[in-house]
Amino acid sequence: MRKIVVSMWTTLDGFVAGPDDEMDWLLLDDHLQKYERDLVDKAGSLMLGRVTHADFAGHWPLVAQDPDQPDDVRGYAQRLDALEKIVVSASGDTATWGDSRRLTHIEPDEITQLKRDPGGDIVVYGSLTLIRSLANLRLIDEFHLLVHPLYLRRGKALFDGDQPPARLELVSVEPFASGVVLLKYRPA
Repeated sequence: MRKIVVSMWTTLDGFVAGPDDEMDWLLLDDHLQKYERDLVDKAGSLMLGRVTHADFAGHWPLVAQDPDQPDDVRGYAQRLDALEKIVVSASGDTATWGDSRRLTHIEPDEITQLKRDPGGDIVVYGSLTLIRSLANLRLIDEFHLLVHPLYLRRGKALFDGDQPPARLELVSVEPFASGVVLLKYRPA
């Protein structure tokens, strides 16, 4: 059965973006890029919220076709472009991006069926509302947290105070040369 894997870049104090969605704090290195490429190479689908889907649709297909991009970046973009995209949007106001389909909301039985479908894992990037909904319904199989060695003190948190506590079990820890640490967890 496929897993739903949330991959999120975060700060030491648990913020995934600054107060105005700033992400200028990211520490990108070859190790982190290799992790991201390996993740999408094993994936069968992306699951994104409407806003993240629109951001990705406006960026990655262009990068995939840009001969001036480094081969590894273009290869990553081509892989994202080739994946099935599942966009969760109640409004239906979604960006155009090849091989995208829409879910109007998170229905546990429908998500369980998606996980039973053949193919690689379902990767979730960004999309805080989507992640919170999936977590509330206990539908996430793994969290991949790329913890950056800094604190923002304010910004957008991965989780807000509306969710009940949930215990996680550590799967692995992998430090990168940049100081970023990849922590993989699954529900306990």
